[in-house]
Amino acid sequence: MTSPKTVLITGTSSGIGLAAAIGAARAGWTTIATMRDTGKAAALLKSAAEAGVEELIQVKRLDVTDSAGITACLDEVVAEHGRLDALVNNAGAAQIGTIEQSSLDDVRAAMEVNFFGVVAVTRAALPHLRASRGRVITVTSVGGVVGQPFNEAYCAAKFAVEGFMQSLAPVAATVGVDVTVVEPGAVASEFVANLGLDLPALLAAAGPYAPALDAYVTRTRQSFGNAQTPAEAAAPIVDALALPRPPFRIQTSPWARDFTATTLADLDGSAVRALTDAWVR
Repeated sequence: MTSPKTVLITGTSSGIGLAAAIGAARAGWTTIATMRDTGKAAALLKSAAEAGVEELIQVKRLDVTDSAGITACLDEVVAEHGRLDALVNNAGAAQIGTIEQSSLDDVRAAMEVNFFGVVAVTRAALPHLRASRGRVITVTSVGGVVGQPFNEAYCAAKFAVEGFMQSLAPVAATVGVDVTVVEPGAVASEFVANLGLDLPALLAAAGPYAPALDAYVTRTRQSFGNAQTPAEAAAPIVDALALPRPPFRIQTSPWARDFTATTLADLDGSAVRALTDAWVR
């Protein structure tokens, strides 16, 4: 009897990560749902029980900024399940501010989680994914394609992830590993709420940037009023796990496709992949 395929998903305590973990388990995947603080697993476990998939979900601690912990977690997964067929890089952290009023430490912290964390987990997973001829699916953002006001550090990290993954894709393909990025637009999840921003205090401290910040916050609140649910945004991730040859780039909604099209002409990444694949074959 063939054992179920195994997927590891980072950042599953809420939002897209939680929904992707439930969706993957419903699709029959053995799902390793990781999070930095396993004390926050209650919502995931409740959702898993309600969906009847608790036997397919295993919660593990994983901090994407801890290199030793990443290696230990992946080694443990392969020892317990015999394989790793897919990695979903989802863990991330927002950072609101403009560079004149942000410290370099703030910028470095955003890059550490949103970029270097993705690089570290992907690097550690690749030997296992080569063995299974698996795939890497990374949740980026429309903010990795279109830079957005007061999201300079966050968008810089997401742009870096997009460039890293687009560069990796043709090389990984030569050893049987598919690489895909998934670009959600506005998603109604705890990701934004978890910022814990005191907006009146932020505006009061914004000085000459206060009018622009106020306009940005007003616009953002309106856009999140029409946001996708986490389950809607996670559905393309689950679909990409099963596709025989997933595209490099997937947007999660018509709005996200229209928005990224303001920058991208090659919406699914096939033209760039056709070009760069030829360079390594």
